[in-house]
Amino acid sequence: MEATQGTGHRPTEIRLKDKGRVLDVTFEDGRRFALGAEYLRVMSPSAEVQGHSEKDRVTIGGKRGCAMIEVAPVGSYAVRLGFDDMHSTGIFTWDYLYDLGANFAQRWRAYEEELAAKGLDRDRPGQK
Repeated sequence: MEATQGTGHRPTEIRLKDKGRVLDVTFEDGRRFALGAEYLRVMSPSAEVQGHSEKDRVTIGGKRGCAMIEVAPVGSYAVRLGFDDMHSTGIFTWDYLYDLGANFAQRWRAYEEELAAKGLDRDRPGQK
């Protein structure tokens, strides 16, 4: 994965698209990422998903059809995303959003492998 944490990436535009199913983010360096709601939900930086250590991290299934219902600024460094399943505790910093976009392929592949290893899938709710 690219080293993107702590590099000071700043967005120039953030838009919800496709009825809240996509967060379109353009950064100062010209890179643009269309981040799906499902991806953002399962990668939420919240303690509920990430835990307080790697061993506490939770793999969440059943979020294929989720949507974002809110994008709220958090100071000048992040946004809080609200999802239609009422999850809204993750604070997505600009660097984390950039990292999610830049490393989508690797992160998504790892997520799908975790789902399979834990007997979960993208359509049936569950977590382990």
